[in-house]
Amino acid sequence: MKLELKIPPAVITLIIAVTMWWIDQYLVFSWASFGTMWWMSFFFLGMGGLFGTYGLVEFYRSSTSIDPHKPNKASHLVTRGVYNISRNPMYVGLLLILIGYGFYLGNVLVFAILPLFIAYMNRYQIIPEEKVMEEKFGEEYHKYKSEVRRWM
Repeated sequence: MKLELKIPPAVITLIIAVTMWWIDQYLVFSWASFGTMWWMSFFFLGMGGLFGTYGLVEFYRSSTSIDPHKPNKASHLVTRGVYNISRNPMYVGLLLILIGYGFYLGNVLVFAILPLFIAYMNRYQIIPEEKVMEEKFGEEYHKYKSEVRRWM
């Protein structure tokens, strides 16, 4: 099965981050600004980095493919570690990084773009990946899917 996503998730994240920056630069309203919240920014950036990295580490430990465009190359269904919390910890990590960036920018309007990131990732990355995993791992994946949420 060929994935519908042509743009790598990291590039999508960068596009969203640039859009957030644009919103912060050009849609400035005093009621929407709360100033940089360094501690919240560092918290979410750090959690996103850790969450995503831990997801990658689990893939490497299982000796399976991390290529988001070729889920059919996965040799194992990874369900341990951070995959007990989320079926997509690398994407959760990217979302947390974007949230941290939003707190850094300090403009409440930048958070309005985050549902688009989630919707895009669900439609063009996660759902196609799930179809491949269902075909490849069958009942084992169905059981895992019923026990662990897509995001968190």
